[in-house]
Amino acid sequence: MTERNRDEVREFLTTRRAKVRPDQVGLAPGPNRRVPGLRRTEVALLAGMSVEYYSRLERGDLTGASDAVLHSIAGALLLDEAEREHLFDLARATSASPGRRQRRSPRDPVVRPGLQLALDAITGGPALVRNGRMDIVAANALGRALHVDAYASAERPVNLARHAFLDRRKAELFYPNWDGTADAIVAILRTEAGRDPYDKDLQDLIGELSTRSEEFRTKWGAHNVRRHATGLKHFHHPIVGTLDLLFEASELMADQGWSLLIYTAEPGTPTADALRLLASWAATQEEEQETAPAPTKSNTPRDA
Repeated sequence: MTERNRDEVREFLTTRRAKVRPDQVGLAPGPNRRVPGLRRTEVALLAGMSVEYYSRLERGDLTGASDAVLHSIAGALLLDEAEREHLFDLARATSASPGRRQRRSPRDPVVRPGLQLALDAITGGPALVRNGRMDIVAANALGRALHVDAYASAERPVNLARHAFLDRRKAELFYPNWDGTADAIVAILRTEAGRDPYDKDLQDLIGELSTRSEEFRTKWGAHNVRRHATGLKHFHHPIVGTLDLLFEASELMADQGWSLLIYTAEPGTPTADALRLLASWAATQEEEQETAPAPTKSNTPRDA
């Protein structure tokens, strides 16, 4: 177990405990409460374990904690599915072999030709593949057109977290609810950090964002996690305006850690019309890029 893992466990459990009110779990609030949420003694009572044992766990030592113990804690703290999975991820990290530590994932992932062909075959809406660090590793034409501002950055792979926090002016225009989107992005990164705490590239990204963005530091400290599977997203695109897109996400079986996201519009809505306009614009942009003359090298000799 590393000190970082111990801190992650401690801060996650204490922040979850602070969110649960006594009346939510059938306890009387009682007078003179000095802490928000539940006391350690109350969590231990609800989880069916001694105060001493729960206190040891909350101090960050999950070594040897059984699945039954973890489930009991999750129930006492009213953890949702994403939070429960995160607790189990943190517990698994305590016994990770030294060989997994400080693992570096490829910054330039290789996208299988078949995967790119499958994305290109999706023409009715934006589709993209991203990893847990919020890198877009592949996209169809509409996916690239949707995130045109993020793709304007010279850095590759395109990273949605970096765009949201470090290109704030454009991001706030693109995401009408920037704060909610930023919360979701941080929660996805926090979930990934629990799942793979030894991903060096992920830790580098978190360090960069923490150093350069006060908003990221604040949201990171909340220790919120979430699953990103389905829902409705709102965008304000610089070319076609408002887009209210339904999305579905699923993990790719052949590419561990990658997720496929497909966006669609309700038929007959302004968003459906806007998507058709975006597709036309994207096709024009790609045609112009294909027909643009390649840059030529200058034959002018350099000054000595």
